[in-house]
Amino acid sequence: MNYQPIIGLEIHIELKTKSKMFCSCANDPDERHPNVNICPVCLGHPGTLPVINKEAVRSVLKTGLALNCQIPEYSKFDRKNYFYPDLPKGYQISQYDMPFCKGGFLEIEGKKILIRRVHLEEDTARLIHPVKGRGPRGTLRPEREDYSLVDFNRAGIPLMELVTEPDLRSATDTRKFATELQLILRYLGVSDADMEKGQMRVEVNVSLQPGITRKLGKRVEIKNLNSFRAVEKAISYETERQTKILKAGKKVVQETRGWSEPKGVTVVQREKEEAHDYRYFPEPDLPKLSISQREVSEIKAEIPELPQLRRERFSKEYKLDKKNIEVFVLNKNLGEYFEKAISELRNWVKEIEFKTKLSDKEIQKLIQLSVNYLITDLQGLLRGASVIGDDFLITPENFAEFISLIYEEKISSKIAKQVLLEMFKSGADPSQIIEEKELSLITDKSEIEKIIQIVFKKNQKAIQDFKKGKTNALQFLIGQIMQETKGRANPQMVKDILEKKLTNI
Repeated sequence: MNYQPIIGLEIHIELKTKSKMFCSCANDPDERHPNVNICPVCLGHPGTLPVINKEAVRSVLKTGLALNCQIPEYSKFDRKNYFYPDLPKGYQISQYDMPFCKGGFLEIEGKKILIRRVHLEEDTARLIHPVKGRGPRGTLRPEREDYSLVDFNRAGIPLMELVTEPDLRSATDTRKFATELQLILRYLGVSDADMEKGQMRVEVNVSLQPGITRKLGKRVEIKNLNSFRAVEKAISYETERQTKILKAGKKVVQETRGWSEPKGVTVVQREKEEAHDYRYFPEPDLPKLSISQREVSEIKAEIPELPQLRRERFSKEYKLDKKNIEVFVLNKNLGEYFEKAISELRNWVKEIEFKTKLSDKEIQKLIQLSVNYLITDLQGLLRGASVIGDDFLITPENFAEFISLIYEEKISSKIAKQVLLEMFKSGADPSQIIEEKELSLITDKSEIEKIIQIVFKKNQKAIQDFKKGKTNALQFLIGQIMQETKGRANPQMVKDILEKKLTNI
C-alpha cells in the first residue's frame, strides 16, 4: 500500500519591534551579552503587570491581511500554562480561541495552502547547552557536566505564530511555502525572519494517509527546524520512518520529535501535548481588544507590493525571464535599484529620440543589458553586500549612463568591466572615468588599419591558416588586435576591416 504524507505547519516568527511584547525592554536579537535586556515584567516577578505592544499587534494584523486572512472584531490574550526552565513566569501569554487573524491562504505555484490562524504571543528565554569539556565562549567548564544556562534576553520578545491547515503534500512544496512566507515577512518589514538566528522557526506536523482513503494516521510533530534544508530533509525522513512502521503492521505513536542534523534522523522528545494539557484561560491582566474596520483599512493601505505581484509585474512590464525575475524578487533592494536605473534609461531614450527613434526591440535590448550587468558583474563586485549600503557609491543615474555608453558602442565589453570597477570604487561618473583613463573606443578607421598591420607582421602563421580555410584564425587575429589596443578598438569595425584585408591578401 502507498502512503501519502499530509503536512501542516506551525511557524514562529520573532517580530521586528523596538521593545518586547509586554514591557519596554529592548528587542535586540544581536545582543551578545546575556541577561541585559531584562526587567521585572519579562522575568515574571510578582506584582508586575504586562502592557500590550501596539506595534507588534499591527505587525500581526498586517501579516494576516497580506495572507488574505479575516480580522475578527474582537481578540484576546490567554495564559498557556506549562513549566520549563526557559519560561520565567511559569506560563506564556498567548492566544487560544480568539486570535487576531483567522482563515487566509498563501498560493504556491497555483496551489492554495490554507492558513488556519495567525496569532501573537511572547517568546521564551534561550537555553544554552555548553559543549562537553567547554563552557560558554570557550571558557573551561565546572566539574559538573549536567547543567544548562539560561539567557532571558529573548524572553518576552513578540512572537507571531502562523498555523496552516494540513494542505501540504510533499517536502518540496513545504520548503517552497516556508521560503515564500519568509520573503513576504521581509517585504512587509515585520521580521528579518533569519532562520539561522532563530527569528523564524518551523515546526512540521506529519501524518500518513493510506491509499486513496481520507483517513489520517497519527500526527507526529517535528520541532524547531532552523533551515529550509532541515525542513525538507526532516519531512522526507519522517515520511519514510512512518511508512516502514505501518508496512510492518505496527502503529505510529503521536509524539513530538526533534531533528538531528548530524545523523539526519528525527528523535523522540516527548509525547505530544493537546490543548487541554496547557489549561488555557483568558489572561486576567490584559483587556479584550476591539479592532475597528478603520484600523484594518489603515494597516491594509500600508502593505507594499508583495513578491507574487512583483513577479507578475516584472514579467509584464520588463518582459524578463523567470530566472532573472526571481533574482530581483529575492533581492528586493536590487530589484528596486534596477527599476530606478531603467527609469533613468527611459529618460535618456526620450532625450535622444529627436535623433533616433528606438524600437521596442531596441528598448528591450537596453533593459536586458541592464539586467545582465546588474546580476552578473555588479553582484560579483558587491559580494553579498547591498545596493542600499553607505559603501555603495554607484547611483542609478550613473549606472543608466554606463549602460547607454555600452549600447552606443562607445566602450567595449572588456572596457565596460574596467569602468564599472572604477565606478564601484569611487562612485565617479562613467564618462569622467573614460575620459580621464582614455578608455573610449578607437573608431578611427586609419588608426585601426595601422594596428592591423602591426598584428599582421607578428602573426604570419595565422594569416596563412586563414587562407587555408581555418576560421579560428580570424578570431585569433581579432583577439590580438583587441589585446594590442587594450580592448579599446571597436570590435565590429575590427572584424569588418580585417575580413576585407585578409580576403585581398
